[in-house]
Amino acid sequence: MDAFTAGLLQRIKTTESDLEHARETGDDFLAEVELAELEDLHRLAAEHGVEVAVSPS
Repeated sequence: MDAFTAGLLQRIKTTESDLEHARETGDDFLAEVELAELEDLHRLAAEHGVEVAVSPS
């Protein structure tokens, strides 16, 4: 795995965790921000052929 792929997958994992935390604490604004970031990261992964395991929501 190259550095780009590893970094991208780590960013996705971190953003998923941050999104879950925002939802758990009831921070709707932060949850929306994290969700938008996650969508952007998934789009970037798809554009570069990086497979991302889907986490249960």
